[in-house]
Amino acid sequence: MFALNNPTTRAALLCTSAWSAMADAGLIDDSKATVLLRNYYFDRDYSDSGATQSQRQEWAQGFIIKGTSGFTPGAVGVGLDVLGLVGVKLDSSPDRTGTELLPYDHDDGRAPGSYGRLGLTAKVRLSRTELRLGELMPDMPILRFNDGRLLPQTFQGAMLTSKETDRLILHAGQIHAFSPRSAADSEDLYPSVSGRTVATATSDRFTYAGGEYSLGKDSALGLWTAKLEDVYRQNYYSLTHYQPAGGWTVGGVLGAFDTRDTGRSLAGTLDNQAASLLLSAAHGGHRFYLGLQRMYGEDGWVTIDRSLGSTLANDMFANTFVYANERSWQLRYDYNFAALGIPGLTLLVRYTHGDHINTVETTNGREWERDVGLTYTYQFRALQGLSVRWINAEVGRNFGVNDFTENRLIVSLPVELF
Repeated sequence: MFALNNPTTRAALLCTSAWSAMADAGLIDDSKATVLLRNYYFDRDYSDSGATQSQRQEWAQGFIIKGTSGFTPGAVGVGLDVLGLVGVKLDSSPDRTGTELLPYDHDDGRAPGSYGRLGLTAKVRLSRTELRLGELMPDMPILRFNDGRLLPQTFQGAMLTSKETDRLILHAGQIHAFSPRSAADSEDLYPSVSGRTVATATSDRFTYAGGEYSLGKDSALGLWTAKLEDVYRQNYYSLTHYQPAGGWTVGGVLGAFDTRDTGRSLAGTLDNQAASLLLSAAHGGHRFYLGLQRMYGEDGWVTIDRSLGSTLANDMFANTFVYANERSWQLRYDYNFAALGIPGLTLLVRYTHGDHINTVETTNGREWERDVGLTYTYQFRALQGLSVRWINAEVGRNFGVNDFTENRLIVSLPVELF
C-alpha cells in the first residue's frame, strides 16, 4: 500500500488511467472499474461525567475506487487489481476526533484535509485455484476486514483459495501487515484481547489454513486454524444449516473458537474459548434472530485488532460482547418493506445484554446495546444504487465510563466508470 500526498486526484487518476489503458489495449479481458462515493457522518456522545472525551463527531467524504481485471487466456491466467482509497475531511475539530473516519495528530488532535492510499493485487489462476498477492480484503471466520467506517481496512500478504472439489473449498495464506481504516500507511499486526488493543505485541506474520465442506444446498461444516507469530494461535469450528419449514426458512450458525498464546507470548498468557450460536427464522418480509454467545477461559476473545467480529453471533454496531467470562444474548428483528410494496426500504432493530463480565474493574459486570438501523436504496434509474442509511446505537455498562449514544448517517452511491 502506497501513501498518496495528494490522494483525491492521484488515486482516481492512477486507478482509472491504468485500467483504461489495459482494457483499451485488449491485454486483459473483462476489465472494469467502479467508484463508491461514501458520505459519512458520525456522532458519539458519552454520557458518563468522568469520560475523558464528551463527544466524537466528524463528517467526511470517501472515494473507494476499484479496478478489476479478468485473467489472461491459457492454462495459467494472470491478472491485476487496483484499489484506490481517498478520504476528504468535511468537518472535524481537535476536541471531537477519534471517530476513525479520519486520522488525526495525537499531539494537537487535528485531522488532515485528506488522506488516501493505493494498493495493487496480482492474481494467478490455475484451474479452479486462485492465488492473490498484495492488497487484500480477507472475509474469513478467523480474519474479516472491517468496512464499518469511511474507508475499508485492508491487509497485505498472500491468499490461496481452491475449489477443485465441488463440495470442498480450501483456504491458506499469510498476512504480514495491515492498513487501518483511518490511515494512509500500513503497520505491523497486533491483537485485540477482550476488545482491548495490545499495540505492543506486534508481529509481521499471520498464517492460516481452513476449509468449508458443503453438506447440501444450505448446510456446511467449517474448520480453520491460524497463528499470529509469537502472540496467539487459534482454531475455529463451525456448522451452518438452513432449511424450509412451511412458509418459513429456519436455521443458524454454530461456531466455537479456541485461542491460546504461542511462541514468545508477546501479549502475555492467553486463554479463551468462545461459543457462538445465531438462530434465524424468516417469513415474507420478516426475519427474527436469537443470538447466544459465551466466553470461557481467563481472557476474552482474541483477534487481529480492528478486524471485524461478525463471525460471532452478538457483533453489534458498537460492541461485540467479548469480555472474559461474558455471557450474552441477542434479540433481533429485520423487516423488508418490499413485502408492503416499498422496495429498497429495510429496518433493523436489535437488543443485546451481557453479564458475568470479569475485568480489572469488576468481577460481575453487565452491559447492553440497543440498535436501530434504517436503510433506503433508491429504485429510480437516475439514482440507481444510491442508498441512505441511518444507524442509532446506545451502549450502557455498570462499570467504567463507557456509556454512550451514537448516530451515523451514511450516503452511498456506486458509479461504474467502465
